[in-house]
Amino acid sequence: MSVRSNRWRRPAVAVLGAAMVLGAAGACAKSEESPTSGATGPAPAASQVVQSAAAGAATCTIDQYGGTKVDLKTAKVGFSQSEKEANPFRIAETRSIEDEAARLGITNLTTANANSQFNKQISDVEQMIDSGVQLLVIAPLNSDGWDSVFAKASAKKVPIITIDRKINATACKDYLTFIGSDFAEQGKRAADEMAKALGNKGEVAILLGAPGNNVTTLRTSGFKDQIAKVAPDIKVTFEQTGNFSREEGQKVTEQLLQSNPNINGIYGENDEMALGAVTALKGAGKKAGDIKIVSIDGTKGAVEGIVNGWISAVIESNPRFGPLAFDTATRFFAGEAVGQDIIIADRAYDTTNARADVGSAY
Repeated sequence: MSVRSNRWRRPAVAVLGAAMVLGAAGACAKSEESPTSGATGPAPAASQVVQSAAAGAATCTIDQYGGTKVDLKTAKVGFSQSEKEANPFRIAETRSIEDEAARLGITNLTTANANSQFNKQISDVEQMIDSGVQLLVIAPLNSDGWDSVFAKASAKKVPIITIDRKINATACKDYLTFIGSDFAEQGKRAADEMAKALGNKGEVAILLGAPGNNVTTLRTSGFKDQIAKVAPDIKVTFEQTGNFSREEGQKVTEQLLQSNPNINGIYGENDEMALGAVTALKGAGKKAGDIKIVSIDGTKGAVEGIVNGWISAVIESNPRFGPLAFDTATRFFAGEAVGQDIIIADRAYDTTNARADVGSAY
C-alpha cells in the first residue's frame, strides 16, 4: 500500500462532457501488454459518457447511506486496484483515478494493488478503513467475499464506490454505487459483430474470462443469448477460460486449433486473450481473416489488430473512471442523490472506424 501526494502530478487528461447525465441502467481484465501501450493519455472524446437513467431508477443520498459530508480536497481517499498495472486497462484505470484526484486538488490519496490476490485486496481495503479513509474507490477482483469489508465500512460510515466489476451486495447499504459497463450488453454487441463477420453461420469458440466475477458470467450469457437469437446457425462448440490473460489466451487457442480445426470464429471476452489468439493463429500458419475474432475492451493493440485484418471488431470497455467516480462522490457528499447503478455507454471499433479512431484507444 502506498500513499501518494498528488501535488506534483500532471493535470488530468480525461474530462467529463458538460452534458453528461449521471444515470442508472439495468471493467476488465487481466492482461500482459507492456505499459507503453497505455502510457499515452486518452483523447478527450474517449472519456466516459453515462447512459441516461431509466425512469424511477434507484438512487442513494447521504441521509440514506449514513455518514457526514466531507470536502474531498481535504479528505483521506483510498483506491484499491485489483490486478497488476502491467496492462492497458489497469494502467489507464489507475492513471485516471490519480489524474483526476490531482486535478481536484486531492492530496491525500492512498493506493494499493492486490496483484490478483483476493485475500490481499480484502486486507488492503480493511487497512485503509482502519487508517481513517473517508471514501473508498474499489476495482474488485471478485464479486463475492466482501462481508468483512462491508462490516468495517458500515461501522465508520465510509462510502464505497465500486468500479468496472460489480460486487454481489446491496447498493446504498453495503456500498454506495457501482460505476461500469453493461456487461451483458457488451456480450450481445459482440455476438452481433460475430454474426456479421461470419455471415450468420459457422462454429465459434469462446475464450472465457476469469471465473468468480460477474464480468465473465454476463459477457458469456449475453453473447450466447444474442447468437441464439440473431444467428441460430452459429454454434458455440468450444469454451475454455483464458483468465483474461494474453499468455493463456494463446495457449487455449493453440489447444483449440488442435481439437477443433473447423472453428470459424473466436470470441475473446477481453482484448488480451484475443491478442493471444492472434499469436496462436500466426504460429499455426493462419492468415489474417481466416478465423474471425471479436473481443471486448478497446485497447490500442486490439484496435490496431482490426486495422491489420486479424480482428473483426472490438466492443469498448472504457477504463477512465476517475472523473466520474469523483464527480459522483462530490455530488453524494453535497447531499445530492446519485444513481445506485451508473452505467456507461461504450463505443465499438470495426473496419469502418478503427484506423481513424485508434488514437482514442488506450
